[in-house]
Amino acid sequence: MISQGLVKLILSWIEEDAPLGDVTTEALIDKGVAVKAVVLAKDYGYACCLADFAEALNTLGLRARALKADGEPFHRGEVLMEITGDARVVLVLERSLLNALSYLMGVVRETRRVVELVRSVNPRVRVAATRKTIPGLRMLVKKAVSVGGADTHRLSLSDAILIKDNHLAIIGDVEAAVRRAKAKSTFMHKVEVEVSNADDAVKAVKAGADAVLVDNAAPQQLREVIERLKAEGLRDRVIVEASGGVKPENIALYAEAGPDVISTSHITMRASPVDISLEVIEVIKNQETPSDGT
Repeated sequence: MISQGLVKLILSWIEEDAPLGDVTTEALIDKGVAVKAVVLAKDYGYACCLADFAEALNTLGLRARALKADGEPFHRGEVLMEITGDARVVLVLERSLLNALSYLMGVVRETRRVVELVRSVNPRVRVAATRKTIPGLRMLVKKAVSVGGADTHRLSLSDAILIKDNHLAIIGDVEAAVRRAKAKSTFMHKVEVEVSNADDAVKAVKAGADAVLVDNAAPQQLREVIERLKAEGLRDRVIVEASGGVKPENIALYAEAGPDVISTSHITMRASPVDISLEVIEVIKNQETPSDGT
């Protein structure tokens, strides 16, 4: 479960952000102070991972409750999460929690925008993420992509065989690479190969590739690859993925060319964070720690 890994992740964030403690909070806030705080939206967006973070925070000794489900829209001024517990813990977590949530919800919002652009042109085409994600946040980012309506693609290098340009530079031949991969893979693993032209796409499919990745090609080049596969009677035997240089400004042109999938790192690496804040709304108790000797 995501929340289990989140506990370790949050603890690592605290170690990074407060390696020797939070000197400001420790100087100002006595032990024994508990607060109620809320995560407040300062922008519009769509919720993501709030319940996962709430569960992790509960494991860490706070009482947290998500007020929006994954994918649920929200507007400026709405409360997204309630957190109650030790004031020192809440404050030391504040920035890391907000950084992660604002980024993830930004991914959801941008993914939805890109998916809608593609669907308006060709509803059959799926938008997918890539493995270009911030290290350590992979599972969370992939969930955000899914909440936004796109395909997660590979979660890791263990999920499928994707023969890229550097593999081909070493093997030297598309057909040989596909045949070797098919011979050594299990029935559970699909084999996809990167191609740069129609000839290599045809060779890859004839060698048994389940998918071809047309990488860094202009929309017209992508269209030519697809038309060639149709002419060879191979189009229905393979998934055609387009990737490389795909942005919101040109994604409609790629969708018009008729691939099955368009993958783009834009949705994970260029999404604008959603503006949110954490506000303390109530001091529940304030018991000063007795001085030594009393």
